[in-house]
Amino acid sequence: MKIIEVEQGTEEWLNLRKGKITGSKLKDIVVIRGNSEKDGFYKLLADRLAIDEAYEDPMERGHRLEDDALEMFNTSTRKKAVKSGFWVSEENENMACSPDGVIAKGDKITEAVEIKCLSSGKHLEAWFTKLIPDEYKYQVLQYFIVNENLKTLYFCFYDPRVTVKPFFYLEVYREHKEDEIKYFSDYQKQKLEKINNLLAELTF
Repeated sequence: MKIIEVEQGTEEWLNLRKGKITGSKLKDIVVIRGNSEKDGFYKLLADRLAIDEAYEDPMERGHRLEDDALEMFNTSTRKKAVKSGFWVSEENENMACSPDGVIAKGDKITEAVEIKCLSSGKHLEAWFTKLIPDEYKYQVLQYFIVNENLKTLYFCFYDPRVTVKPFFYLEVYREHKEDEIKYFSDYQKQKLEKINNLLAELTF
């Protein structure tokens, strides 16, 4: 064992901890069942790439980087995605979606773009697993639920701090999600009807 004389909490101490499995980080990488890696594993990977992540509100960061990400999408795909307004379902005006970019085919929007500017660890995890994080499952489905003409959603990841792979996207196709789209469309309608009934009771 080596001992490095350094005071805890100092910048030198923080830098020494980067990319190393310490006692407090061990729980974030230990997997009891299965072979998938936990968040801490990809955070260590980001540390090894010398990515310094100063805190920034995730929504503000996403908004700040969104235009750059959309431009990178257009450049890499040679498509012409543009900004769009707020989507409201024709079936129920209380079912809605906020797209980051759209690609129209004639008078119908058949392709859309969702952009995420995540932590570097989450960005790397999505790249290596080729999976959209579970927390965005319903957001993905809502695109297809609200827009019945949508065929493809390009789910984009952008983090300029990861210089070796700052941008990539995963494609989601309606044909692969039909059952879930129908189920969660009906589910929303049922919940909205229940809300309407409760509101009616309050105003009766």
